[in-house]
Amino acid sequence: MILTTFFLTASVLLCLTVLLFSRQSRKPLPEGLSYLGEEHPASDIEFLADLTYVDKNGIRNVEQEIFDEIFDIIASARCFIVLDMFLYNPFQGSTPETTRPLSSELTQALVEHKKKFPALEITVITDPINTVYGGLRSEQFQLLRTTGIKVVTTKLEELRDSNPVYSFFWRFLVQPFGNGSGQALPNPFGAGRVSVRSYLSLLNFKTNHRKVLIADSGNTLVGLVTSANAHDGSSAHSNIAIKFNGAAVQDLLKTENSVLRLSAASALAIEPPVEESSSDVTVQILTERQIKHVVLQAIADAKKGDTLRLAMFYLSDRHIISALESAHQRSVTTRVLLDPNRVDFGREKKGIPSRPVAHELNKQGIAVRWCDTHGEQFHMKMLLIEYQDGTSTLIAGSANFTRRSLENFNLETNVAVRGRSDAAVLSDAREFFELLWGNEPGRTFSTDYSVFADESLFKRAMYRFMEGSGMSTF
Repeated sequence: MILTTFFLTASVLLCLTVLLFSRQSRKPLPEGLSYLGEEHPASDIEFLADLTYVDKNGIRNVEQEIFDEIFDIIASARCFIVLDMFLYNPFQGSTPETTRPLSSELTQALVEHKKKFPALEITVITDPINTVYGGLRSEQFQLLRTTGIKVVTTKLEELRDSNPVYSFFWRFLVQPFGNGSGQALPNPFGAGRVSVRSYLSLLNFKTNHRKVLIADSGNTLVGLVTSANAHDGSSAHSNIAIKFNGAAVQDLLKTENSVLRLSAASALAIEPPVEESSSDVTVQILTERQIKHVVLQAIADAKKGDTLRLAMFYLSDRHIISALESAHQRSVTTRVLLDPNRVDFGREKKGIPSRPVAHELNKQGIAVRWCDTHGEQFHMKMLLIEYQDGTSTLIAGSANFTRRSLENFNLETNVAVRGRSDAAVLSDAREFFELLWGNEPGRTFSTDYSVFADESLFKRAMYRFMEGSGMSTF
């Protein structure tokens, strides 16, 4: 009788656990997420890049455009600014990065502009990682608030669970008790100490991973979507950004209002007049899983003789990997440039997921090269497909091509840019990729597949387990 009762109780608990796992991984998304915008013409659109490379003397050089442009956009605004930034902090890893104190530069730019134009409405949306999930006070956020700038920490609890086994434990035994300052453990991202609950929240693997700027500029709106963070430790990373104007920026504002509503903050109703454009280049706003939908369609549209160029920090999504292999089998010229995943803010990494995925692609005959990193990361998220009819599609933004980024777990924002291949924004993206792929005398950007090739069966098994289970940081 006792055994029967025990097994019955255990079976009921197991069923309840499985049901909760399923619900939290598949529950309806909050309103406005997984957004597929319309294609809108944009007459003023630019491709921007930050690039780190080694010269002929073996010295690392850094060339940057993205945050310089961000500061120019901020300086031009008179009505409103909306900034959504995943990493916005001065944290440094075990090997400090001294390229730029981006977080303090950004804070100074916002504060000085707010003081100059007190009626300017500035909203900063960010991720709880910047306070180590409530375990540390952000002096920069406090300064912003003191100046009259609204700072909204994204409430991630309503998002789906990418790591459902752990999140089951977290929702019942950690979340209800909140978090606060503590001295139990060292800050995993930099200086200071935090509570045990900061670590427990970190392991939940929930993220607002967006990097977006929206502002007024004269009689129109300007938007910028990027892979770059306002993070001192990331200041040497190679990144890209797309700056654009027109009606697509209104769509971008809609997606940010969704995050504000999710976080119990007031949505913004400010929408300055948008100039009509007759440009042949269009911009489409994509968030969360709609990014994957558009990526897969763009790859599926590629035919024999077309060219596919992919530059990516993390590549692990099984559907996209299969699509790349299918494109190669259709005689689409396919080239993939990856970060070797060998360093993470001074900490050595094991090459997962890039190296097992690169092994698979290389085995299928796809050309793979590695970005030649030296302490920084190749933080690109860019797909460019050039079709034989003279048109191209560029998809770029915050999203890695991984399960967490593309299956409605993280908050992500990308743009799809379409037009004739000779349009400046598309030709600039193509020339940029070709520079990275081919190097040039005196400047080394990438290296052969063989340099970081890894055929480890254990790593392949680990990558597949981590991708499938959600027990991963990628």
